[in-house]
Parts: sequence; structure tokens; C-alpha cells
Amino acid sequence: MTTLVLGIGNTLLCDEGVGVHTIRALAQNHPDLADVEFMDGGTLSFSLAGDVEDATQLIVIDAAELDSAPGTVRAFVGADMDSFLGVNRKRSVHEVGLLDLMAVAHLAGHLPERRALIGIQPDIVDWGDAPTAAVAQAIPQACNLTLDLIAAWRT
Repeated sequence: MTTLVLGIGNTLLCDEGVGVHTIRALAQNHPDLADVEFMDGGTLSFSLAGDVEDATQLIVIDAAELDSAPGTVRAFVGADMDSFLGVNRKRSVHEVGLLDLMAVAHLAGHLPERRALIGIQPDIVDWGDAPTAAVAQAIPQACNLTLDLIAAWRT
């Protein structure tokens, strides 16, 4: 089994880049985690479809509109992820939306059965190369949720 942990976002837009900042923290602190690939997905593109299709398990970390306080972290697992993406087609700086990428994998018959989205409520999505304080403080929680999912899926 391989688990792809995909951090997405634009690191030039403050909190929009939180997925990438989180993936970097995970890769730095857990470089030898067996059968796990940490990938900086940037602003997404269809070129990631093959990586998603090759994964047995998928965890995506991204800024998400949760209608909550900045820095709120929430996990959407399996069908909850699909539902959340389906009803929350927000405008995005991403070239391709996550829902589009998941649809490609589904149509190819290779959508990972075990999948999750860890969403982090942004505060500011404007020019800046670092997340705001509230969102930066949420990164360890997002890392822990990711590691908990990986561990749970191994049992």
C-alpha cells in the first residue's frame, strides 16, 4: 500500500498556501515514514492525475472554506470528502480544481478507496509568502490529523 499525502496551495497568497506549508512540515519531521509519499501539489494540475491514480490511499491538505474561525482544521474522510468537494465548488487560484482531479481518477477507475481531505480555514488570501498567525498555528494539528489517518489506515 502506498499513501500519497498531497499538499496543495499557492504559497504566494498567505493562507492559500497552507497545504504546501503543512506538507513541508510533514516531510521534514517524518522523512522515513514507510510507504508514504509527501508531495507538494502546488496549485494543482492534471499532471497530478497519475500520482493520485497510483496511490492506494490519498490524503489532501488544503485551505478550505469551512465557515469557521481562521485556523480551524477539519477532516473529511471518504464519502464526506466527496460530498464536501461537490457542494463547495469555490473559486480557486488552482489551475484545476480538486474535484476535477478526483473526477479524472474516478473515470479512470483508479480513485483511491481510502481518501481524505484535511481542510484548514484561511484568514487572508492575498499577496504574502507566509500564513497568518492563526493558520500557522493550525499546521501542527493538520500534521497530527494526517499521521492519525495514516496510522488508522494501517490497521
